[in-house]
Amino acid sequence: MNCLFLQLTTELKMNLTQLNAISPIDGRYRGKISSLANYFSEEALIKYRVRVEIEYFIALCEIPLPQLADFNTDLFDDLRKIYTDFTADDAQKIKDIEKITNHDVKAVEYFIKEKFDALGLQKYKEFIHFGLTSQDINNTAIPLSIKEAMNDVFVPQYFEVLEKLQELVIEWKDISMLARTHGQPASPTRLGKEIDVFVVRLKEQFNLLNDIPSAAKFGGATGNYNAHKVAYPAIDWKEFGSSFVQEKLGLQHSFPTTQIEHYDHMAALFDCLKRINTIIIDLDRDFWTYVSMDYFKQKIKAGEVGSSAMPHKVNPIDFENSEGNLGIANAIFEHLSAKLPISRLQRDLTDSTVLRNVGVPFGHTIIGFTSTLKGLNKLLLNKEKFEQDLENNWAVVAEAIQTILRREAYPNPYEALKGLTRTNEKINQNSIANFIDTLEVSDEIKNELKTITPANYTGI
Repeated sequence: MNCLFLQLTTELKMNLTQLNAISPIDGRYRGKISSLANYFSEEALIKYRVRVEIEYFIALCEIPLPQLADFNTDLFDDLRKIYTDFTADDAQKIKDIEKITNHDVKAVEYFIKEKFDALGLQKYKEFIHFGLTSQDINNTAIPLSIKEAMNDVFVPQYFEVLEKLQELVIEWKDISMLARTHGQPASPTRLGKEIDVFVVRLKEQFNLLNDIPSAAKFGGATGNYNAHKVAYPAIDWKEFGSSFVQEKLGLQHSFPTTQIEHYDHMAALFDCLKRINTIIIDLDRDFWTYVSMDYFKQKIKAGEVGSSAMPHKVNPIDFENSEGNLGIANAIFEHLSAKLPISRLQRDLTDSTVLRNVGVPFGHTIIGFTSTLKGLNKLLLNKEKFEQDLENNWAVVAEAIQTILRREAYPNPYEALKGLTRTNEKINQNSIANFIDTLEVSDEIKNELKTITPANYTGI
């Protein structure tokens, strides 16, 4: 029995599929987030490490260090091909080396040294990873992968959602709608304006997002360039590090640091992403509620089933799916932003432990965005329901009437309208008109008041 279990376990490990994956982002939802594998998979992380190591070696040649002064710069393209042409087989080779070294970054170094041997560059290979600690590589590779994932995947998906919402703002700008505060009928609004609230919120958080630097640590074993300085005391290693990180990698150089990046900027990024997700969750819940109120119907896909027991149902599952996935994303973003800036003394291992999960909240975020977009694209405006709710709630024009009466210095207008509207009796156009006729104001004012309806009392 145990042998059979081990055999089956081994087979699952060797043949990961969407059906046997433990995580739904690698299983059920893989198709929606497969592009993130280019940034957050183990293979991607290894490739980013190789990229940083190669670019670092080239930067040392460009100083140049005395021992690298004769390096043929025409070979830089060949060196860069080590990461631009990086394959799954290369990644596996590094993982095989890691089984011996029991150190993932050292395995990358040994892999590159083998590549140098193949290029006939043996005399230069000890300058691979020269003076560095593993976090000089990890704390540049990971922020670089996050930055590029943001630019290539997150931002386009964010704009898809935003642009769809902006379209709906225009399409539904003239749809009068009964507002609800505390779930109760309130002063009317317009559907387009209510969606515009989310548009503005998302834009403002995105602006904040753009202000957050993609920071990286680069400074040797404890952040002081000890090894670099002892080997080449005349070189300005702080200037070199900043130039390398900022010009070669396009990141912001954090200095001074301990052995690791302090992650304050990364925490700010995750907090901002969490706020964007929270806004989308808020939107999901509002549209879910609008569907439940029959403000919207949903496009029906042929063969689709809403309930296994109730054939009539068309459930707002896309908004629910989005809410659930964004909630998971936010839980992980929250932990990352709270955990990463904290490390014992000059470093412990907890940062690298949790950073291995950085792709997970991005995956759930993209799934959430995709589901929200799908839900928005299925909406069918039920204009009659909007009009019906407005017509059934004439009491909401009481605010308008009492405000005009205040303008005219009418005595106790609020109390007068309260007496009319807080009776639990049905208020309609006729009862409002009859009430207006009892007011001791001019006919001109009465006519002004009678033009107000729930459908046109919508402000700006």
